[in-house]
Amino acid sequence: MSTAYLTHPLCEEHKLGEDHPESPQRLEAIQNRLIAGQLMDFMRWREANEVTVEQLNATHDPNYVASIFAKAPEQGHVELDQETLMMPNTLDAALRASGAVVQAVDMIMSGEVQNAFCAVRPPGHHAEYDKAMGFCLFNNIAVGACHALNQYGIERIAIVDFDVHHGNGTEDIFKNDPRVLYASSYQHPLFPYPDPGASHDNIIHMPLEKGSKGEDFRAAYESELFPALEAFKPQLLMISAGFDALAEDPMGQLRLREDDIVWVTEKLMDVAERHCEGRVISVLEGGYNTDALGRAVFSHLKAMMAL
Repeated sequence: MSTAYLTHPLCEEHKLGEDHPESPQRLEAIQNRLIAGQLMDFMRWREANEVTVEQLNATHDPNYVASIFAKAPEQGHVELDQETLMMPNTLDAALRASGAVVQAVDMIMSGEVQNAFCAVRPPGHHAEYDKAMGFCLFNNIAVGACHALNQYGIERIAIVDFDVHHGNGTEDIFKNDPRVLYASSYQHPLFPYPDPGASHDNIIHMPLEKGSKGEDFRAAYESELFPALEAFKPQLLMISAGFDALAEDPMGQLRLREDDIVWVTEKLMDVAERHCEGRVISVLEGGYNTDALGRAVFSHLKAMMAL
């Protein structure tokens, strides 16, 4: 089973300050762990292409996309919201981050690889149709999903989000699109704070209380997600892979362990084998304890590669 690893050096040039949790060291920690564990030798490493404006406009409000380009600073910084800043290299990084997911779709649909992991930043799942939020400019996974829908005639895509934060942006983009099943497990209450409400139509919410452990996480997936995936029968499975639900992470208070990440990854790979011809794209979202992040991504990728 061939796995692509997509990233770009420009994703490390998006620098928000030494004390900011969403730092270039996140990607360095992942790469260092993969090299140390010799896992990189078994993957097809690719530098991500830039996403096109047309691909962004297929997902986001074109006026919003134009505003992000117009606001990109040559020096200093621009605040898009309280948590979301643009620095001189932010736009270049964001274009590669979304471009990586589009490229992963192309590689998988052409048969070049079976699955892919996009090690990119800034993250994307808080970016709404016309709004930046929570460190996110463009919704990377949504851009890739729209590309698969528009270019390859995919009729059913499942997006599973196990970040500690609810992926409000992805839900906002696909809430009225029955071709996409979006499922999010998250700590509640926690940023982005408003209660997203009950599951409905093509949206599955799996809120977890502060302090929830692996058994709570697994029970939610077993009772709510996996039956829905079997009924939906996705043709492509995408993962918003946030590793900030781990116990070591400073951004939340869930208590997941690496073996919980392995468990959910293996279960999702089984779903993909039954319904998607094994086609899976995993996209990095959160994860801010760099040691835990590197270890968890290593374990996540081993499970994706069935090693």
